Amino acid sequence: MKVPNVIFCSLALTAALMSTASAYESGDIILRAGLTTVAPDESSSNVTVQGAGNIGMGASVTNNTQLGLNAVYMFTSNIGLELLAASPFTHDVTLSNTSDNEFDLGDGQLAESRQLPPTVSLIYYLPISEAIQPYLGIGLNYTVFFDEQFTNSREEQSFNKLRLDESFGIAAQVGMDYALDENWLVNVSVRYININTQAKFDVLDLPAKVSVDVDPWVYSLMLGYKF
Repeated sequence: MKVPNVIFCSLALTAALMSTASAYESGDIILRAGLTTVAPDESSSNVTVQGAGNIGMGASVTNNTQLGLNAVYMFTSNIGLELLAASPFTHDVTLSNTSDNEFDLGDGQLAESRQLPPTVSLIYYLPISEAIQPYLGIGLNYTVFFDEQFTNSREEQSFNKLRLDESFGIAAQVGMDYALDENWLVNVSVRYININTQAKFDVLDLPAKVSVDVDPWVYSLMLGYKF
């Protein structure tokens, strides 16, 4: 058999296997719910205080796990549009390297903030079998921060007027649906989301700010149902 024929037959066999392996059809809707953990992989600029400049302090953000929700609408047996939602995530914001300046405010928790990171993604399934449906996704994230507040001890140090900017960024993911039966499935996914924010506040009656690249890894384990 000539090489071009071998290639043609291999491609035809692959296409046939892919066509029989898909568990989804155009118009299917998949709803999922489960645990979602946001684990920031953050880096930050140093805190800048008006009149004092860069004072060497940095900021970091803690992990949090909440109820994750998402819905997928299938345009074809392989391509779908996914909306990710969740109950609000709560993160502690901490200060570090505070002993390297004359303010000597102390390392540790600075504030607490809640955030919602709705994300819309286009996903492409690469089915292995009708039961195992891995996929890739790329999308856009919008994160809004709210209920920002300093701890009581920080307010006593004159920290006040905290606000965090909203963020727009790219999101990418890999995931897999495992079919339990014709309708029920288990889903696992890992996402990387580009989230950048600037925290603005007053300290010792001076305006201050710090930029934080939150850039979290987002891990989900969900139970789903296909309609």
